[in-house]
Amino acid sequence: MKSKAVTKLEQSWLGHIRQNPTQSHLSALKTSRAIQNSPLEYEVPGAVNPVAIYTRTLHMPKFFSDADEKAFAHLCDQFYGIFEKTIAAYKANPEVRKLFGFDAKLEELIQIDNRYSSAIPMLRIDIFYNEDDGSFKVCEFNTDGTSAMYENQMMDEFMALNNVWNDLKPAVRHQELMDSWAESFLQDVKEAGVEDKPAIAISDYLEKAYLPELYAFRDLFEAKGYVCEVVDVRDFVFDGKALRSKKTNTAFDAIYRRAVTSDVLEKYDESTDFLEAVRKQAVVLVGNFQTQVIHSKAISEALFSPVLRQYFTPQECVFLDAHLPQSMDLSDADLTRLLEHKDQWIIKPKEGYGAKGVYAGVDLSQERWKQLLEDLTGQPFIVQEYVPHYRSENIDLLSDHGFISYANLTGLYVYNGHFAGVYSRLSDAGIVSTQYNERMVPTFFADEDRDSQ
Repeated sequence: MKSKAVTKLEQSWLGHIRQNPTQSHLSALKTSRAIQNSPLEYEVPGAVNPVAIYTRTLHMPKFFSDADEKAFAHLCDQFYGIFEKTIAAYKANPEVRKLFGFDAKLEELIQIDNRYSSAIPMLRIDIFYNEDDGSFKVCEFNTDGTSAMYENQMMDEFMALNNVWNDLKPAVRHQELMDSWAESFLQDVKEAGVEDKPAIAISDYLEKAYLPELYAFRDLFEAKGYVCEVVDVRDFVFDGKALRSKKTNTAFDAIYRRAVTSDVLEKYDESTDFLEAVRKQAVVLVGNFQTQVIHSKAISEALFSPVLRQYFTPQECVFLDAHLPQSMDLSDADLTRLLEHKDQWIIKPKEGYGAKGVYAGVDLSQERWKQLLEDLTGQPFIVQEYVPHYRSENIDLLSDHGFISYANLTGLYVYNGHFAGVYSRLSDAGIVSTQYNERMVPTFFADEDRDSQ
């Protein structure tokens, strides 16, 4: 059950908006302008028709309780333990590897030894969380290019422009996600044997990168006294001993990998120096390629397989059955069943990110759904049980929709195996993603002891 403190906060917040429409609208305008005048507005480098991208939000943040926080930490512990076993099984058992169908290049990269104990340094578990009863189902697991920590921080700061926040002064707390990740990263690098202050590269293919966040982390590491640069993966040079920046000649000790594995494979021949340095352990790669085992959409099927289930405890299998949506290769699915019950299914590519190529039957006409099934069968797609979203009332004061019900997606950050914080996104569509009218809101935990005094 949702706690009384959270319910009281939500009711007070929405009531204050209704009672103060003019002040609330002006406040929303100030917030939007602040976002657009901040690093959160950016253009993708090299775009043919550059369009400014910026965060869109709603006027009420998300509030969770102490019980929610404990539940999030527990489920993160459960999944992380299962994922450690999954990665170990993948490396040791050829039959487990067959479940994923990775090509030889990726299999070789996954087998590179990890120099620190954390199997997955950075993980975000996106779930459909029912705030009324605490139940949940998984949306997806994100280990490659996991982002939005900086967006979270900035949106917390912009709450100072929110009239309701300033008037109610709610008894809440938030979870810091930037500095805590930097410390987790440095912990891995030290465990890998780099005792002195490492020179750090934050690497991605910059035309695909979320640059505001990369530069924010660079500034954070520099403020801590570290040499840190944002480097395109293709701009590394390896001389057999040191991995350097082609542009600055800096020799790096550690890399924070933001490049998603699918992009590395696509640009494999352009990334040879980087990959060779990783193979020869000449640099500490935080975010080793073994994380792709969990990031791949194939994990949704693999976790149901008896080949992998033999590594889990009975309790872990019960946990997975309760919280994983039914998933199967689209080519193996009963197309008649999918056609007759389109609103119960969602199609996803086996690799990818940003909800590209994701189609929810609930958002599509019968004709469009039928055409997609015909076009995508035989291609690398899965079909998955569509989980109805938990919905909550909120308002976008810059639109004319008024108070409406929004679908919620709750992202749980896990740093080196420990729950770190929440990323809250809402949408009025069937899929919560930037291309489907996403709204990001700050997340706070009710200080229930203080509230009750």
